[in-house]
Amino acid sequence: MRPIILPANQPRHFYRGGAAIARFRGEPPADDHRPEDWVGSVTGRFGAGPVGVSVLPDGRPLPEAIAADPQGWLGPAHVARWGDSTAFLVKLLDAGQRLPVHCHPTRAFAREHLGCAFGKTEAWLVLDTPGHGDGLVRLGFREEVSAERLRVWSATQDRAAMIEATRPVRVRPGDAVLIPAGLPHAIDAGVFVVELQEPTDFSVLLEWEGFAPAGDETGHLRLGWDTALECVDRRAWSSDQVAGLIRTRADMPETAPGVRRVLPESADPFFRAELAGPGAELSAGFAVLVVLRGAGELRHGTQRVELRAGQTVLVPYGAGDTTLHGSDLEVLRCLPPAPGAESTP
Repeated sequence: MRPIILPANQPRHFYRGGAAIARFRGEPPADDHRPEDWVGSVTGRFGAGPVGVSVLPDGRPLPEAIAADPQGWLGPAHVARWGDSTAFLVKLLDAGQRLPVHCHPTRAFAREHLGCAFGKTEAWLVLDTPGHGDGLVRLGFREEVSAERLRVWSATQDRAAMIEATRPVRVRPGDAVLIPAGLPHAIDAGVFVVELQEPTDFSVLLEWEGFAPAGDETGHLRLGWDTALECVDRRAWSSDQVAGLIRTRADMPETAPGVRRVLPESADPFFRAELAGPGAELSAGFAVLVVLRGAGELRHGTQRVELRAGQTVLVPYGAGDTTLHGSDLEVLRCLPPAPGAESTP
């Protein structure tokens, strides 16, 4: 098996964006409602069947290819825990407008109400911000919000109150942000990220008016608002607690020559991420690579795959150990949950 360079995979969405993805990939822009590029995806859009699932260059949907050889793609330890699911999803996400305040269910909520083993904890690596300066994201409520108050905000679409209740946070290119399931959050216009997440499309839209025309019908995951809003983390998040969700590049420890750990260990039950540069030796494992800058090659055995900034690469377990070469190359290596790492309910 060998690494596979993947083309863009941008399902249409309700919010605007996509120009930053086109610039990053060096391709002509798609229409302005293609703000997400789903990379190495075995996940379809909620209620839209296979829309969003990656298709390999040979024409096979990725889930079909993995099902035919799960151990070759994912490795025996992964298959023993997660079967033929990759257990995570990678996206390029370009917020062409402010995203609505929303949240995602935990695994426990998803098991009980959605019949799924996965919720949607996610994380972002910030690639760009407006003017390459500070970008604004919103993380958690500043004060505890009662269930009754939240339901009123949702029912009346009191957008001003919801935005005012969230804690604004400035981020810069290179920052990593962990978003625990349940945490209300939003991204302001002009912020471009790589997103790692659990392999679902579960979102509860606290704010939908002016964003998603059918939000009052689908924004509650077809569970009804009373049930859906149970997944929201209504607690007060202090500025110190929110700061604990963010890592700058200076906070990312080197774990091996040319390799830095991007996310804290608390992310391990959901996904992992490494920044890797020239000379990095990467052990065998299913991975999605996002080439952030430079050019070079990925070597596996006697074979070589040419790399350049803006590419996304799917690496099966069966490709074996790999190494990166290229003087100015930097790659984000996105990995599934760590073997043996388990989340709290």
